[in-house]
Amino acid sequence: MGLLDRLSGLLGLKKKEVHVLCLGLDNSGKTTIINKLKPSNAQCQDIVPTIGFSIEKFKSSSLSFTVFDMSGQGRYRNLWEHYYKDGQAIIFVIDSSDKLRMVVAKEELDTLLNHPDIKHRRIPILFFANKMDLRDAVTSVKVSQLLCLENIKDKPWHICASDAIKGEGLQEGVDWLQEKTIQSDPSCEDMKR
Repeated sequence: MGLLDRLSGLLGLKKKEVHVLCLGLDNSGKTTIINKLKPSNAQCQDIVPTIGFSIEKFKSSSLSFTVFDMSGQGRYRNLWEHYYKDGQAIIFVIDSSDKLRMVVAKEELDTLLNHPDIKHRRIPILFFANKMDLRDAVTSVKVSQLLCLENIKDKPWHICASDAIKGEGLQEGVDWLQEKTIQSDPSCEDMKR
């Protein structure tokens, strides 16, 4: 990377693009999270359930994220695997107030982690324990236990408590994801310094 490339990267003029898969069950808050991460002038006022998938973009200080917001409805979850190969990071969103479907979320996570396009890659996974503002929400520690996240030994992962509507916890997650994405990508070597 040349001096001008480094300088433009430091000034935020040139950003590396990262493809992120945003996964989780329907109604967990995936689209709301992605919407909140976009600049305020690009945010939608009305969020509707995602059918199939949508592609959204947002930027952090040194990366440009292209996010594939995948529908979490049962009939669309089989589409997720078609995007695994190109994903460089994963955001997995859990409705922390939906204790009944936590088992389903764990099954989907296990299926994801055991897929050949994911299993042997050191892809960072950011978990958002979302809807922390709801009375029935369990803590992010409890979500971590219910999903057995401690068993993930071969991938960097992090869990953040979040409230997508207020935007709470989102920046912490994006900061972690940015750091881990830069660490796991040799083409970002200059950004690590």
